[in-house]
Amino acid sequence: MSTTRRPISISGAMLIIVALLLSACGGGGGSDATTGAGGNTGSAGTTASSAPGAASGAAGNASTAAGSAADATGAQGNAEISISLNADPPKLDPALSTAFVDRQVLNSIMDKLVDLDAEGNIVPMLATEWNVSEDGLTYTLKLREGVKFHDGTDFNAEAVRFNMERGMAETSPRRTELSAVQSIEAVDPQTVRITLKEPFAPFLSILTDRAGMMASPTAVQELGDQFLTKPVGSGPFKFQDRVKDTSITLVRNEDYWQEGLPKASRIVYKIFTDAPTALVNLRSGQVDITDTLPPKEVPGLQQDQNFQVINEPALGYQGFYLNTTRPPFDKKEVRQALDLLINRDALVKVIFGETATPAHSPFTKTNLAFGESNEYEQPNVEQAKQLLAQAGVPNPSFTFKTGTSPANAQFAQLVQNFLQPAGFSMQIEKVEFGTLLDQLEQGNFEAGAVGWSGRPDPDQNIYDVFVTGAPRNDSRYSNPQVDELLNQARRESDEAKRKELYNQVMQIVHEDVPYVFVYQPNNVFGMRANITGFTYVPDGIIRTANLNEQ
Repeated sequence: MSTTRRPISISGAMLIIVALLLSACGGGGGSDATTGAGGNTGSAGTTASSAPGAASGAAGNASTAAGSAADATGAQGNAEISISLNADPPKLDPALSTAFVDRQVLNSIMDKLVDLDAEGNIVPMLATEWNVSEDGLTYTLKLREGVKFHDGTDFNAEAVRFNMERGMAETSPRRTELSAVQSIEAVDPQTVRITLKEPFAPFLSILTDRAGMMASPTAVQELGDQFLTKPVGSGPFKFQDRVKDTSITLVRNEDYWQEGLPKASRIVYKIFTDAPTALVNLRSGQVDITDTLPPKEVPGLQQDQNFQVINEPALGYQGFYLNTTRPPFDKKEVRQALDLLINRDALVKVIFGETATPAHSPFTKTNLAFGESNEYEQPNVEQAKQLLAQAGVPNPSFTFKTGTSPANAQFAQLVQNFLQPAGFSMQIEKVEFGTLLDQLEQGNFEAGAVGWSGRPDPDQNIYDVFVTGAPRNDSRYSNPQVDELLNQARRESDEAKRKELYNQVMQIVHEDVPYVFVYQPNNVFGMRANITGFTYVPDGIIRTANLNEQ
């Protein structure tokens, strides 16, 4: 027996350094992995986990985040909307993507099975309704009829099966998100039955992102490796072309299933890797929306009636990985000493002002797992020296890899200054964002500044970072106790019990320090006042279907 219910609710210096750096604050690269400073990194809000036996209902219960035609502003026209991105998207393929900027573009090209609305509710998209069995193991999804991919082929249950099995492949970063899936059955063209190996609390939440994005199976098979540069979905816009490190152009999908959408005829993503340059282009009218702003410019822009500013708490986090398999961070005491030296309050004050919060965990205040794990000690140089002496490494030397934006440089310089009094020697190496991701994935680093854009469920903020062999475990960290606790949390539907499991994980992680949590950024957007149809959604993704200009 099963029951039905409405869509699920997705219920924070040293004075010399301040004087030196305050005038140069700017934005950085936001991603999924995200570069270590600035930019937008994801979600605000938290999810109430889907309990066994629950199911979310029909499309009439809530509109999708892309917006219903009835809510759209203005008629379809010839508007071209330009959006500034703080990094060039590395992989426009939902099965291979690991970057937040990929998601900004993919969400215009690919529809998902379910989406988030402005309140953070999980709502229908390509799946119009779903039912979950009493034991929490079987999800039956009813699919929207009459939807076609940009290449003219049909979206149907076989397409869902193809995409999810592709995401489960060993080569896909989606594999741990979908690891609970045992089988996917196309019951009929408009019905999919997904059977899990065990109850998996974040499952529907995961389908609001790339694991739920639907690519054309025909295009994937025909294009092969080229698909990640020429994506084909069923979304409001179709891929037209790209100029590396410069722009990505999308054109209206004239056959989109949502009547009257999209409003604009073209979306052009322009790449500006530092926030001041993006702001100059916003002010001059070369871009209509920017995904990052220099923090010091936010108050002034908020007072300018020619612009709109979004500055909302996100669910992501920023910090840096420590490679636990390479000196000097193969010794736990060295990692502990470094963590103890970071002045989080000063760093946020210098670089981000009111657009970020000092932090020591992957969980924001609105997350069900938020708690004492986010507390942190003030810097203690003498204690750090004692830890280094205990490790037998009194003067550790390492290279800190970071992105290329001014904010990335400021972040790295502050870390460098924090560490020097205890005897650390830190060299800074600036690396192009896509290359930085590759180097961390390959283990070619000692310390690397990459954060995470945040997701509605706590599992998605922590599991892949710390579980042995997981796709984002760039630290090469392995602790069987952490593995077991995180897997328990995935199976548990009771929120209080899940929170306690995450508390236990963070106690161990703070002891082992494979990753240094530093701050939690806001989603900060700048937008020209004549742009209409923008709806802020907690995941930090700019929905483009309703965008228009007046």
